[in-house]
Amino acid sequence: MTMTKPLSKRALEKAESLKSELEKLSDDILNNPELGYEEHFSSKAHKELLQKHGFTVEMPYLGMDTAFKATYDTGKEGPTIAYLSEYDALPGIGHGCGHNLLGTTSTGAAILLRYLEDFRGRIIVFGTPAEETSGGKVDMVKEGGFEDVDAALMAHPADSHMQSGKSLALEALEFKFTGRTSHAAASPEKGINALDGVLLMFNNINALREHILPSARIHGIITKGGEAANIVPGEAVAQFYIRATSKTYLMELKEKVLNCAKAGALASGASLDYYNYEKPYDNLVTNQLLSDLYTEQLQSLGITNIEKEKGSTGSLDMGNVSHAVPAIHPYFDIIESGDVSAHTVEFRDATKTDYALNSMIQTLTALALTGVKLSQDRDLLQSIKEEFQRTPK
Repeated sequence: MTMTKPLSKRALEKAESLKSELEKLSDDILNNPELGYEEHFSSKAHKELLQKHGFTVEMPYLGMDTAFKATYDTGKEGPTIAYLSEYDALPGIGHGCGHNLLGTTSTGAAILLRYLEDFRGRIIVFGTPAEETSGGKVDMVKEGGFEDVDAALMAHPADSHMQSGKSLALEALEFKFTGRTSHAAASPEKGINALDGVLLMFNNINALREHILPSARIHGIITKGGEAANIVPGEAVAQFYIRATSKTYLMELKEKVLNCAKAGALASGASLDYYNYEKPYDNLVTNQLLSDLYTEQLQSLGITNIEKEKGSTGSLDMGNVSHAVPAIHPYFDIIESGDVSAHTVEFRDATKTDYALNSMIQTLTALALTGVKLSQDRDLLQSIKEEFQRTPK
């Protein structure tokens, strides 16, 4: 008499059989780092592996040359599960945020799910460029790319396993003050100092910080302040990030920052223009039922050291996705011992260790198992959707 293997064991065995292909994908992208919207090698590498395993790939996608949408349909009625692959690098240090491994985890989860006969429904992999700067997911949401998706999942490398948590909504604003040049010693009265407008704005914002929520963040730099000390600056430019835990409060805070800038312009006599120099990111809203389901799958694979949700002070374009569909963004451990911060050379190098690769296999297996469970339990999927509808954004 033969016994059927448990689903988790079958899934892990299949994931192990894919390990060499996935390791090559991650290493190739690690060794060929590309900045946002320049990820031609990386996106092509994902595309070719997905096509090899039966996915139909649309690329370019939504007008982005390095974005793609890869689809596999089982032909059986069920939900549409989306996995999001990132692959952009950082300037100078390459994949210091581990997107070589992150993208491979999502693509690997989708490929694994495609081979699990227990799954019924459709699988999508979105190749999402430029997460580090002006995220491709923002345009994908805006253009309706997630309208037919039931749940969206991804997992980010880290120095421990952590449940999906929160991130801050973000507005990236550039302020341009225009004054009038003049000789700073011979005829200063004829000038209008644009730099004064910027400095007054900074002082106004510093005063504002006393009266904002402690969870919010406002930080900026001066990118242009003048040409020479003996010329009254005719143009000055500053860039700011404004962050908050909710999109609603972010909009309130944005208006206050704009007033700080307008006051600086009024006091200095300069004129003011402002615009978004990067796309706005929404705050991440974790779907708790979906997060609990994923955590259960990790535990079924023997991973029990899972920390509580991470309350990030950073911002993610996955936040925009979480405003469109039920979504999670957990973290998985790639560091065998100690703490290593992301956006460092040390973190980059950790992505190619055996420990990190084994952790990736476990993580993508849990992501795929989550997809199976969603296709098998329609009541749970409905509850997840209901939680999404009633959760404040």
